[in-house]
Amino acid sequence: MADQNGTKRLELSREMGLIAAIAAGVGSIIGSGIFKKPALMASQLGSPQLLILVWIVAGIMTLFGALSIAEISGMFKDPGGQYVYFNKGYNRFIGYLYGWAVFIVTQTGSIAAIAYVFSDSLGYFIKYPKLSAAWENFTIPIPFIGAMTPFKSIGLKIATIALIVFLTWINYLGVKFGSAIAVIFSILKVGVIIGIVVLAFTIGHGHFGNFTASAPLAAAAGSPSVFLMFIMAMAGAFWAYDAWINITYMSGEIKNVQKNLPRAMAITVLIVIVVYILINLAYIYIIPVSTMASKYSESSLVAVDVATSFLGRWGGAAIAIAIMISTFGAVNSIAMTSARVYFAMAREKLFFRKLGHIHPRFRTPGTALIVQGAWATILVFSGTFDQLTDMLIFVSWVFYALAAFSVFILRKKMPDSPRPYKVWGYPFTPVIFVLFASVYIVFTLYSDILNFKNGTAPIINSVMGLVWVAIGIPGYIYWTLKQKRTQDRQKVEGR
Repeated sequence: MADQNGTKRLELSREMGLIAAIAAGVGSIIGSGIFKKPALMASQLGSPQLLILVWIVAGIMTLFGALSIAEISGMFKDPGGQYVYFNKGYNRFIGYLYGWAVFIVTQTGSIAAIAYVFSDSLGYFIKYPKLSAAWENFTIPIPFIGAMTPFKSIGLKIATIALIVFLTWINYLGVKFGSAIAVIFSILKVGVIIGIVVLAFTIGHGHFGNFTASAPLAAAAGSPSVFLMFIMAMAGAFWAYDAWINITYMSGEIKNVQKNLPRAMAITVLIVIVVYILINLAYIYIIPVSTMASKYSESSLVAVDVATSFLGRWGGAAIAIAIMISTFGAVNSIAMTSARVYFAMAREKLFFRKLGHIHPRFRTPGTALIVQGAWATILVFSGTFDQLTDMLIFVSWVFYALAAFSVFILRKKMPDSPRPYKVWGYPFTPVIFVLFASVYIVFTLYSDILNFKNGTAPIINSVMGLVWVAIGIPGYIYWTLKQKRTQDRQKVEGR
């Protein structure tokens, strides 16, 4: 393809097959959430049936979203995935806001947070160095966010940054390298989880009675408190399912993309649903929900005692290794896929121009990968990335709802465009997803406001998430005006 000056422009290399695309999808989704969130969710619900139901409902909603967006993914070949779909379905402004959100925190924040969990698990085997108490406690206040603690747990942060740098370099060298890592670690992580399930039910010391024993805090079914707690527990499940959209970002490098991408999205989500339900059944079989609710937290994992039931004192080490495998693969897949969004934005002249460059030898968006890694590193040092990620989970679902609704818009705007895949159950599937996402968004906002009024949260996370997206608006104005000035100059010069 040639640029405006008639010079041949380098394009990304289409070297990713269906298996690699599925692996990248599974690798992006399965990270630390499935190990860290069930205990919190158990404390919110107090019922084994409701806990499993949350994972099923969240999985089905995720599948409906994937099936809806799969139709759009089959219509376009351009790199950038969902960013491109927003441009086509809505306009460049909505597409830009989505891409900005991906860059500022939704994906870079995920890279930082998940890499941090990898290093935290590595700390089970090695002791990280620490600075003096004065350096550890050094803080830089950040308005509306909290305080930045750059030197706290410095050894752990250095290990986290080393992982980000390493995987950025791997993906810089070529999509084949990143894809190979994705395939290997996706197989490993699924294999490890299935292994835990099999061993838990065969030689673990559990009881089937745990599936009907609720905790005392479980309220009567159908009460408003149960519904609200169910919605709150969904946040944990959605965090574990998040990144299901990431595989669309690789649309410029997937072979036979208009057929393979929709297939990859559907198969990926189905695999993850099955894996998540099985591992939660294993958790409940070994550890009653009442014990989960009272004893465990995100730093005291249910999975450790599950593994201890069949591995003895080696259980903690086994789970640490399992989390390291899972998070290593997740960071690799998210880093590989997300950089393509900023690349596509730069090619549309809506981001820094150099991020649209392709490495002449490796045929990867090398500059976009480097800048992504650098910003994720800053988030690691800030120590605020978990707070930022919590804010932008809300924003992610706003964009997911818009994405599914664009199925209807594109069917009206582009009725004759080829659609290798049409969403199953149309119009009900996208309608159900949009309605559910809207309810989730409203109740998340309500819950955040309630927590703020009660003094249990310093800020309204969902609102601040929207503020972070809005911060990118001046950038859109700048790049749009710059592009217009260039076009006007070219007209004057007779081009």
